[in-house]
Amino acid sequence: MPSTRGYYQPTDSSFPHEESDSDLDLEVGELREAPSTAPNLSSSVHANRFDEDLQNGTRKAGTALRSLRANRGRRGDEYQAGYGQSSSRRGSEEAEGLINDDDGTDLRDSGASFTATEDDVPLLPLSKSGRRRQRAGLGSPSHAGSKIRLPSFMSSASRPTTPREAQYVEEEPPEEHDPSSTRIVAVGQQQTSRFPPNAVSNAKYTPWSFLPRTLYNEFSFFFNMYFLLVALSQIIPPLRIGYLSTYIAPLAFVLTITLGKEALDDIARRRRDAEANSEGYTVLGFQVPIFDSSMRTLKKKKGSRHSGSDETSVSVHELVKRARDLKVGDVLKLGKDQRVPADVVILKSMMNESVKTSMEESPAERRDSENLLEGALDEPAIQSDNANKPSSQDDAEGVGETFIRTDQLDGETDWKLRLASPLTQALDPQEFLKLNITAGKPEKAVNEFVGTIEYAPDGTQRKNSTSTRNPENSDTTDVADGQGPGIQSAPLSIDNTAWANTVLASNSTVLAVVIYTGPETRQALSTSPSRSKTGLLENEINSLTKILCFLTLALSIILVALEGFESPDGHKWYVSVMRFLILFSTIVPISLRVNLDMGKSVYAWFIERDPGIPGAVVRTSTIPEDLGRVEYLLSDKTGTLTQNEMELKKIHVGTVSYANEAMDEVTSYVKQGFSLPQQTEHNAPSALITPSSAYLASSTTSATRTRREIGCRVRDVVLALALCHNVTPTTEEVDGRNVTAYQASSPDEIAIVQWTEAVGLRLVHRDRKSIMLQAVDTGRIVVRARILDVFPFTSEGKRMGIIVQFAQTSESFSEPAGDDSEIWFYQKGADTVMSSIVAANDWLEEETSNMAREGLRTLVVGRKKLSWQQYKEFSTSFAQASLQLQGRDAAMAKIIRDFLERDLELLGVTGVEDKLQRDVKPSLELLRNAGIKIWMLTGDKVETARCVAVSAKLVARGQYVHTIAKLKSKDRAQDSLDFLRNKSDACLLIDGDSLALMLTHFRDSFISVAVRLPAVIACRCSPTQKADVAKLIRQHTKKRTCCIGDGGNDVSMIQAADVGVGIVGKEGRQASLAADFSIEQFCHLTKLLVWHGRNSYKRSAKLAQFVIHRGLIISVCQTMFSIASKFEPNALYRDWLLVGYATVYTMAPVFSLVLDKDVDEDLANLYPELYKELTEGRSLSYRTFFIWVFVSIYQGSIIQGLSELFVDIDGPRMVAVSFTVLVINELIMVAMEITTWHPVMIFSLLGTALIFFGSIPFLGGYFDLGYVVSLSFLWRVLAILAISLVPPYSAKLLRRKLKPPSYRKVRGL
Repeated sequence: MPSTRGYYQPTDSSFPHEESDSDLDLEVGELREAPSTAPNLSSSVHANRFDEDLQNGTRKAGTALRSLRANRGRRGDEYQAGYGQSSSRRGSEEAEGLINDDDGTDLRDSGASFTATEDDVPLLPLSKSGRRRQRAGLGSPSHAGSKIRLPSFMSSASRPTTPREAQYVEEEPPEEHDPSSTRIVAVGQQQTSRFPPNAVSNAKYTPWSFLPRTLYNEFSFFFNMYFLLVALSQIIPPLRIGYLSTYIAPLAFVLTITLGKEALDDIARRRRDAEANSEGYTVLGFQVPIFDSSMRTLKKKKGSRHSGSDETSVSVHELVKRARDLKVGDVLKLGKDQRVPADVVILKSMMNESVKTSMEESPAERRDSENLLEGALDEPAIQSDNANKPSSQDDAEGVGETFIRTDQLDGETDWKLRLASPLTQALDPQEFLKLNITAGKPEKAVNEFVGTIEYAPDGTQRKNSTSTRNPENSDTTDVADGQGPGIQSAPLSIDNTAWANTVLASNSTVLAVVIYTGPETRQALSTSPSRSKTGLLENEINSLTKILCFLTLALSIILVALEGFESPDGHKWYVSVMRFLILFSTIVPISLRVNLDMGKSVYAWFIERDPGIPGAVVRTSTIPEDLGRVEYLLSDKTGTLTQNEMELKKIHVGTVSYANEAMDEVTSYVKQGFSLPQQTEHNAPSALITPSSAYLASSTTSATRTRREIGCRVRDVVLALALCHNVTPTTEEVDGRNVTAYQASSPDEIAIVQWTEAVGLRLVHRDRKSIMLQAVDTGRIVVRARILDVFPFTSEGKRMGIIVQFAQTSESFSEPAGDDSEIWFYQKGADTVMSSIVAANDWLEEETSNMAREGLRTLVVGRKKLSWQQYKEFSTSFAQASLQLQGRDAAMAKIIRDFLERDLELLGVTGVEDKLQRDVKPSLELLRNAGIKIWMLTGDKVETARCVAVSAKLVARGQYVHTIAKLKSKDRAQDSLDFLRNKSDACLLIDGDSLALMLTHFRDSFISVAVRLPAVIACRCSPTQKADVAKLIRQHTKKRTCCIGDGGNDVSMIQAADVGVGIVGKEGRQASLAADFSIEQFCHLTKLLVWHGRNSYKRSAKLAQFVIHRGLIISVCQTMFSIASKFEPNALYRDWLLVGYATVYTMAPVFSLVLDKDVDEDLANLYPELYKELTEGRSLSYRTFFIWVFVSIYQGSIIQGLSELFVDIDGPRMVAVSFTVLVINELIMVAMEITTWHPVMIFSLLGTALIFFGSIPFLGGYFDLGYVVSLSFLWRVLAILAISLVPPYSAKLLRRKLKPPSYRKVRGL
């Protein structure tokens, strides 16, 4: 393997160099790379350092001029980067190009992004052994130009070369890649096809689609279209009534407010997206010397050969790219807790302690340092023939393991083990440019991937490298078909990948190449596009306005018919109908949308500034009323209901159980059980603890036989838990001190190992071959064991096992002989499978049931001692079974059952708790009492979901849980549905496969049964399934659904719901960004729904009815006036009176109703049943609507009829009386409807009254001002007001007395 070179850091003064020729030298340090279109945060620093080095003369490495490649004057589209491509220009052309090249560039900085269309030609010519792979110029360099120092006979004194003349611009490949075909990715290079940008977008609109989509949405509402037609009608002279602005201005104002609010919401989304897209990631840049073919031919004649490790060495440095600028082929450097920005294939993984070493030391030095511990253990001759054993090369180079968290992608809490391909793990980063990856088309399946990786050492030619290959045919590990000799290939699977939005969990550094970007990532393909959401209240109001419009049309036709369809002024009858429609247009109040939209903004303001739900953000301000109408709540589990933090809460060892404070007793037992005797000889090896060691009771306490037995059992179960796992300890530096952290694929295992450390036995070392345990109190190594076999946990087997050989002393292991060897088989698993494996007992079933009722995740622990002969027989049989081509897994499982899983000694049972979010239990109980049916949709395992459902009280104590798992046949599915129909009080627990079968064959039957159940738990759900369930509930029930989650895998579900709530999770904000409402804790949801949802709906319902009442009453007055004026379509109130009535004189008091509340927050939480009434929609229904219509008709008839009776029918006196009574009547009606007074209400009422009376002197064009100040005017106004207001108020008081509303009952009114 070639010598390992270090990364070329931006501040490093070192630089790769070649041997120099005597007279054809140039300074490599003077070569400047071209700027990239992609931003580079480190490029300026790099370039400045380069300039300083040039001035100081510190860069002395020279490169032969004959090794340069000249390319001046050549069109980039004549040459493309790729394998097996050659130059079509030779000889004198190249020499001429070299001499005349003004901007010849020696080094190209790859920035992990080669340029395929620049003026480049292949770096190396076609030789006898085939063409070398082309190195094209790269697009993310650190420097700004290039300068070549030529010998004196070639230089031009008249025209010096400047750095800026060498700049070139990276161009995108001209051809866009077909997303339905496979792709070939050249690692670290510019691709031959164009792929989508790696940008996250939660925006609903683009600059071009904003106006068309928003206007379409607005005019899809009936009354908006109605008023548009009314406004346009004023262009026609016969239909014009009053000023044109009277009708145009309100509509324009409504549209401006609505469109502005939508624009602000979408701009906020884009800002949040820009923040995520601007996150910086470290990318490896590659610098490649470029050689001239003619000069290279001369060197070849000397017998020198360019390879990846000598003259053509690639220098690697780091630069920073924004997430949105990452491209397919970029090589990322990722660290612990860093989010993966795109779908990647892992090339190399290194533990952080050895990262620096792997960059700077030679391979031999690295191997020596990594073998220290292995040499100390002095591995013996015991070897299993298991094919899963790591090779020596794995040990030398590092096994390339890393763990990722996928809960933001698929909802699973277990960490996933990911491996670098052995082909790339052994490579230096400089060799990555020789890699090609073939991958399939973008797909939704997050657990599937098939691909191939190819390595061409020393520039071996690849034939047909740009052709499309089927990744299914990736089984070969040698030379693929149609490729030259020396090509090495290896298959890629899901184990070699990390998808976008997963998080690197290991304390390691991972080098990975981007395969899929932006909309082609698994995350994006599983996410449904965002949609514009419309509240249920708006749909109801839309229906009511259609009724009002029909009433208006009927009234207009009736008035024209009463006139006899003949107008004395010569107008056609249909013109008169149109004029009446325009006069009565206030029946459908255009100000309704303005008031409702402004009310929504007020509700959003209240939510975001509520100290009880800090951090709440309203991202969609059009649907706050729907928070008060939710009937189905669909919740994620991981990070939403739970914290995804495990803790061992209870352990049972057969005769005694330990929990809480009793764990101190376990600690004392462990301290005694793992205490080592003092050494008698100084150089003698110290003894170690094995399961056969005698239990040493403390000499200071009286140790009864029972106590010794209990202590021995505690020691055995703690030892078993400390050994039977797949946990790897790592050391991290936190605040200047080293802290031990644990890595594993399951948080349960980490919780158990952390517990063993807490009680006194620490895991200090574990690799694939050995385990060492340390006593916490003494710091001495007390247990050393060699790992012979590991049987990992699977969802089918539900258990995990390990075979270990214990060391007797601190010396090296000895060859086992006979029964002297300490070989033990440990196993832990679910009680459902372990109960038949362990020896007969009388307490296991009872104790596991008790722990399950407490919501704990139980694990049963057992062990079995093996003789050397038994293990040898097992190992031989197991190895033979692992080589079978047919039925391999079944054969291996049978060998394990026959040899190991029989009559295990039962050691104990552990109970692990998945910590719930704060106040989850009371929150779920309150929501259930509020009439909300709760579904839990998770990607986690069935057992995990069941335990969380019990611990969170989602399933009531004693409630039957009907489980449907691994359903394959339609007959069984039908039987399950029939059972649930007859047991509607059961809770349903169903897994993803069974759910898919139900949705495919029994869609309507399943959802009709499921929606009646009190709780449904769906496990192993994909993001798409979550969204489908949400859509299905909406479509089937026509009820409001609310979906809440915290991960990227919840985005589709959140966007499919009527109300989407995102929790700001530990792992990311994607769910929060895509949601309508963002909160920080699940318990905040109760206040969001029960309090703010209630207020928003009740207030908007009252506001809408008052606005309708305000418009309807003035239309009734207009109707009465038209009847009195012989059915002429003349306006009663003109111009300012009409506009002022709907704005200045009534708007503030009516709008102040958004501050009203019928109960306070404490009562709303104390009586969640009040929320159930809201879901029935009683606050705004056809019944309440027609009550308000009747009140409006009565009051309008009284006001206008009595005004005409008391005063002249036509004239300013009648208008003064009628309009004054109309305004005061509306103000008093608002006061009568207020339940809880607010200072703003009082101010708006009094202020509006003062404004009206103060403006009367300016209304001389409409009123008889002399009559207004008379006593005759005053008594008429008071009399009409009394007749208009007293009957409705009396009816309201009588109804409250006979049938008081619920809020008055709980308030004791």
